Amino acid sequence: MMLVLKNNIRMIWKKCLDSVTFSCMKNLVDSIKEIQDCEFFENIDLTKFTTFKLSSQGDLIEVKSIEALQKLLPLLSLHKKPYLVVGWGANQILPAQCSELILHLDFLFEPSYLETLKDEYELPASLGINHLTSHAVKFGLKGWEVFTGIPATLGGAIYMNAGTNLGEIGKLVKSVRLVDQQGKIREEKITAQSFSYRKNNFVKPGEVIVGATLIHLGIDELIPQKIKDYLNYRKTTQPLATKNCGCVFKNPLKELPAGKLIDLLQLKGVGVGELRISPKHANFMENSGKATWDQFKTLVELINFEMDHFYGIEFELEVKIPYH
Repeated sequence: MMLVLKNNIRMIWKKCLDSVTFSCMKNLVDSIKEIQDCEFFENIDLTKFTTFKLSSQGDLIEVKSIEALQKLLPLLSLHKKPYLVVGWGANQILPAQCSELILHLDFLFEPSYLETLKDEYELPASLGINHLTSHAVKFGLKGWEVFTGIPATLGGAIYMNAGTNLGEIGKLVKSVRLVDQQGKIREEKITAQSFSYRKNNFVKPGEVIVGATLIHLGIDELIPQKIKDYLNYRKTTQPLATKNCGCVFKNPLKELPAGKLIDLLQLKGVGVGELRISPKHANFMENSGKATWDQFKTLVELINFEMDHFYGIEFELEVKIPYH
């Protein structure tokens, strides 16, 4: 009798909590919809918001101005609602059901700004890196070849200090503008300590990068050919035409590329469901259909098991995953 009573109390308590949670979420959504330049999408298909295209569902907010973000972040903080910023989603993986709100920035940018050569560039975080590569080709900007072929927004590239074999974007960043959880704009002056391998050391929890000032290292007439050659190199060595998330793992050491180690274990082509290790580059995974979050986790665990067994090494993920 006592057990039945306890179970009934638990059920009633759960229903009360569910009701309160629903009411709070509805109030939050209503408040979000009142913010100009914010558009809320409830439980939509998020698959297209990452280049890997693993099946994913969740709530998304399209943010079209910095002013809107300044109103949105304090609201989310007040409601204790976690959020995740997704740009091109080239270095991110979303779970099957996202508990976080997904924020997608789409700030206004006038293309004519890149029609003239400048010493410094004030750029929005939502701008695609491909536009900067085209500008570098046009004017021969030295240093800008380092982000050749990186499928990312400027904000995402800065957040992870994206780079190639030619270098990293961090060395070209003069300052970064961020919005914090209270809606205040903060400017970070970049120093030699601001970046490390595939990460930044200055974005605080809850902050969102909204823009940056980039420099270049002068003019070099060889830059256009250098970018063209590196693009051709990427096409021949990486599976750029497939659905992937770029390099999955960080290199343990510069002289020990993760792809080379996986290749030595003869794991190229090994797969789980519709997901496989790329036959072209072992640090890439290819989604050949409707691969899932669980298949990705299984394949990562398989690789790390083999790495630990044969080399005593466990890889650190380069790709960003919620709760990882």
